[in-house]
Amino acid sequence: MSRILGLDVGSKTIGVAVSDGLGWTAQGVETIRRRPNRPEEDFVRLEELISNYEVSKIVVGLPKNMNGSIGPTGEACQAFAKEIESKTGLPVILWDERLTTMAAERTLIAADVSRKKRKQVIDKLAASIILQGYMDSQQNRN
Repeated sequence: MSRILGLDVGSKTIGVAVSDGLGWTAQGVETIRRRPNRPEEDFVRLEELISNYEVSKIVVGLPKNMNGSIGPTGEACQAFAKEIESKTGLPVILWDERLTTMAAERTLIAADVSRKKRKQVIDKLAASIILQGYMDSQQNRN
């Protein structure tokens, strides 16, 4: 069973989510703390996750401005997506992630999660929302 990996790529962290084997639901897996002086460690950990979960496709959240344009953060995500695609040989889809972090924050606040705890889980929840949005769009196309 092949799975899809969802990533919320930020400058300090990478939120990671994975689909179930049928591609119906996304679950948050972990938040990778990025080390600016050792970026190769990000890819080593991602390759371990890809192997462990038998991933066949990757969805990377693409932060766009509200008017649809792509700024510096979006450009960094595009570069990251290209790099992971070349390192893994897997197809990488860029998915519009506008408002996903805000949706994740609202979900955690509604669940009465403390501010400290929210900080620990928000990135992987955002990755889950990105991945779920992509998978839902694929279901609707069938």
